Amino acid sequence: MVVPAYNEQATIVEAVTTLRDWLRSRGRPYEVLVVDNASEDATADRLAPVVDGASVRLLSNETNRGKGYSVRRGMLAARGELRLHCDADCYPSLPSLPALVAQIEAGADVAVGSRLAAGARLGRRQTLVRRVVGHSFVYLCRLVLRERTRDLFCGFKLWRGAAAEATFSRVSLQGWTFDAEALALARGLGFTLREVGIEWTDREGSRLVMGRVLWPVVRDLWAARRRVRRECASEEAIAVRARAAASADSRS
Repeated sequence: MVVPAYNEQATIVEAVTTLRDWLRSRGRPYEVLVVDNASEDATADRLAPVVDGASVRLLSNETNRGKGYSVRRGMLAARGELRLHCDADCYPSLPSLPALVAQIEAGADVAVGSRLAAGARLGRRQTLVRRVVGHSFVYLCRLVLRERTRDLFCGFKLWRGAAAEATFSRVSLQGWTFDAEALALARGLGFTLREVGIEWTDREGSRLVMGRVLWPVVRDLWAARRRVRRECASEEAIAVRARAAASADSRS
């Protein structure tokens, strides 16, 4: 489980211990890998007593590199056959993790937690204005990257290890829009994606102000579109698709 963190001193210990204890109760091997994105508060210090170097690990970025960079670093450093990346406040969604695992066991390479898919159960919602702006932006991302996933940015996604390594080694976006590029790359590389409705409660006090980031993000999306096309047309990508198809056949 990969958890990106930035200035989370108030909640990081509760979040990580909740994730750790829930995973431990399942009786299967696990790790919680926190990537601290050069927090300016005491996030790393508060977390230090919980870190044991085995079931709970901490990676620290020397400078703030963005959420996408942090998730990429964590997903490539993770050691599990299944790798979940989730936001630091994702623990209310843990009851939905078995549904994502079931989709992986049924043949998916990426199980995408969704607030829009059938079966989703939402607690506190975003404001109406934020939902309208957010849905419009997601539609733009889907259009630019030609990605079918409806809920691109839900912070709860489960990957097979092979799919995670093939995809995140190619992801270029370092900011919060990395999800869109990652899913488009995964699909272009031949991996199977399935959306799964999950339990979700919106976090209060979001730091994102869409009006301030829209233009740079649109520019980044067009650059990502060109990169996805280039990566997925390479000889190496053709080989990845062949391996993904062979793996899918062996599971069917």
